[in-house]
Amino acid sequence: MLRAALRNVLAHRARLLMTGLAVMLGVAFVSGTLVFASTISEAYEKGSEKSLDGVTVAIRPGTDTGTAAVRRLDQRLLARTAALPGVESAVGIVSGTVAVADKQGQLIGSGFSTQGGNYAPGADGKDARYPMKEGRPPHTQGEVAVDARTAEGARFTVGDSVRMSVDGPVLNRKVVGIFDTDDGNVAAGGTLVLFDTATAQKLLTAPGRFNEIHLAARPGTPEAALTAEVTKILPTGTEAASGAELAREQARSIRSSMENIRTGLLAFAAISLFVGVFIIANTFTMLVAQRTKEIALLRAVGASSGQVTGMVLAEACAVGAVAAAAGLAAGIGIGALLLPLMRATGALLPDGPLVVSPAVVLVALGIGVGVTMLAAWLPSRRAANVPPVAAMHSVHAPAAPRSMLLRNAVGGILAVLGTALMLFADARKPVPMGLLGLGGLLLLVGVIVLTPALSRPFIRLLGPGLRAFGLPGKIAQRNAVRNPRRTAATASALMIGLTVITSLTVIGTGMQNGLKAMAADGIRADYVVSMVTKKPLAPSVERTLAQLPDVTATSPLRTSPARIEGQRRAIGGVHGRAMDGLTNLEFSTGSFRKLGGDHAVVDKKTAGLFGWKAGDSFSLTYEDGTKGTLKVSGIFTGNNLISGILIDTATLSRHQLHIDDSLLMVKTAPGVSERTKAVLAKALGDNPAVKIRSKQEMTDSISQTATLLLNVLYALLGMAVIVAVLGVINTLALSVFERTQEIGMLGAVGMESRDIRRMVRLESLAISLFGAVLGIVLGVLLSGLGGALIAERMDAYRFSLPWDRIGLFFLLALLVGVVAALWPARSATKINSLVAIKTE
Repeated sequence: MLRAALRNVLAHRARLLMTGLAVMLGVAFVSGTLVFASTISEAYEKGSEKSLDGVTVAIRPGTDTGTAAVRRLDQRLLARTAALPGVESAVGIVSGTVAVADKQGQLIGSGFSTQGGNYAPGADGKDARYPMKEGRPPHTQGEVAVDARTAEGARFTVGDSVRMSVDGPVLNRKVVGIFDTDDGNVAAGGTLVLFDTATAQKLLTAPGRFNEIHLAARPGTPEAALTAEVTKILPTGTEAASGAELAREQARSIRSSMENIRTGLLAFAAISLFVGVFIIANTFTMLVAQRTKEIALLRAVGASSGQVTGMVLAEACAVGAVAAAAGLAAGIGIGALLLPLMRATGALLPDGPLVVSPAVVLVALGIGVGVTMLAAWLPSRRAANVPPVAAMHSVHAPAAPRSMLLRNAVGGILAVLGTALMLFADARKPVPMGLLGLGGLLLLVGVIVLTPALSRPFIRLLGPGLRAFGLPGKIAQRNAVRNPRRTAATASALMIGLTVITSLTVIGTGMQNGLKAMAADGIRADYVVSMVTKKPLAPSVERTLAQLPDVTATSPLRTSPARIEGQRRAIGGVHGRAMDGLTNLEFSTGSFRKLGGDHAVVDKKTAGLFGWKAGDSFSLTYEDGTKGTLKVSGIFTGNNLISGILIDTATLSRHQLHIDDSLLMVKTAPGVSERTKAVLAKALGDNPAVKIRSKQEMTDSISQTATLLLNVLYALLGMAVIVAVLGVINTLALSVFERTQEIGMLGAVGMESRDIRRMVRLESLAISLFGAVLGIVLGVLLSGLGGALIAERMDAYRFSLPWDRIGLFFLLALLVGVVAALWPARSATKINSLVAIKTE
């Protein structure tokens, strides 16, 4: 039976081609993702290991994190730890975010990878972490050293003056040195600027304070012993971690970050494989039906039902193994090409060799073979049920009506149950994500199960349009409704892809429109100022801009941690008297006018969470440990920019350990103009790390970001659509082969080749249109029912239908039908009528 299976694969290799391609594409997506993620993770981990060379123990903030803990990592603690018997050297580490501009004034790197630190020389006058390539280390506050990659990319040389920023104000510094580093962020395209320790502390922490202290042990001192010794002298709120523990933590952090990317990509790969299951099952179902006599003869000469099942599964295994091997090779190529491609688009990725682990190979081969055999299981069982007497009958009979009734009943129950679960989840607060997801899954599966029942009425509905093409249209309609299971399986592949695409498009459009409305209607300020680096602004930025004659009003948005009713919450600070002129928030009661002293305004969501009403009072503990009481003097509808608990900055600043602003709203007398924006930018020294955006620019930025995100999602889902197209091609090609006699007879009685091609194209269009309508309708339904979860987490979300994109999806579905029919239609016209009539 194994030899028979292999011979069948070779004999039907042309008919199995599309199935193999579907498996290959899915496996290529999976293996390419795994290779890409493994390569990036390995490069970051090696860079992290190199950066920790020579670190035996690291002292860092512990459970009491933040400013309070950093205050305890001071020069005195550094001296105490350096004096311990087992310590060879002790280095105080200062780190933070420093944005650097190139010679054209543009920010180098992205906001998340612009780093600053200190050069901490040892007894030999050198810092082993940063060997100097050119020049010397910085010694004064006017000097810096830059990493070699940044210097090469920006064409910096020793003696150049560079512009940089930490929290708003522009700093001009002289480059006195260029150094090499193993820092992973620098390897990925980020920047690193070094100051002398005193200057770094002044800019990034506080005078005399460190972020961490790194200790190197004397030869022969055990790591565990030194860690225990250091722990004994540590102040409250700090902790000691061994170098090995630190390396493990960084490796876990890197793997965790890559896991999110890998999981996201694999989710799209899973969609492609799921679509491929329909193609594989359809192919083997049709092949089994076409080989009914052959299988019956095998049963007649003594083959058991188990042997027949094994034969079909062996065929699936062979197809899956070959396709998986090809997919693995393609995936490795994709992983190799993806790295330079993403770097070319500006992604910050480290250099490193391509990593193809044995696990990737096993997973790729296992998925390819496993999915193919799983999809072929039901067709193999049908083959096992072919009785020997079937050798005397025609090719195959339609499914029993009872089985269709049972299938329809199951599908209907699943669809109704799924819809009910989603409606129930939408009605609850907070929306249970698991219940909502389960309902969506049941609804999708229910519709898939019901697809054969829906196919006949839909295709019949297309009847008048198809019959307009004459006899080819009539025959195309009959072929499409002849076998509803086959039509449904083909259309389901396309339906799943369009369901996901439509859902994401509708949700993305709702988010985009809501954020645009927030920027256009929720803000009266002419400009919003923030840092490109996502770091806070220094209060000096507001003071600088408020002095300009064109500026009529300003207000920062500050945040500070607090504890309210046992919960850790953030409270915001604004200038209460200026906010009415800078925002257009809707108040159900009260306003910003009363904001000041012990008064607060809260958004509806926060008020509902705590059960507050206007006039209520609540107790809190501020960041500095001071206890206080605030009175709710207003309740407003929040948005993604301004929400939560707001008090006046005068009240908040008295309790903050470190004052900085998340953003700054600015109102100007001339309104919005390029000249006004240039005046604001010039006042801040044309700082490349500071963004000054008008409402229109914020709206445009939101649109561009949303469009880019949707385009990325479309590209990732493109593989599923390609697999669905292969499914349509595959079904039509096998259908043409199955109907060789019929098509030959049509040719014999006078149907021209163009009419035969038209017949196949119209059948393809009908199937594609059926899948498109189901997918788009289901996608809109799922996005509508699932939108409550988005709306709960995003105040600005507004459900809206992007009719232009939905129309485009319909047109693309019609194009899929035309393209998918090209090869099968051409094959149909090549059938020799006389040979076909004689074919059994």
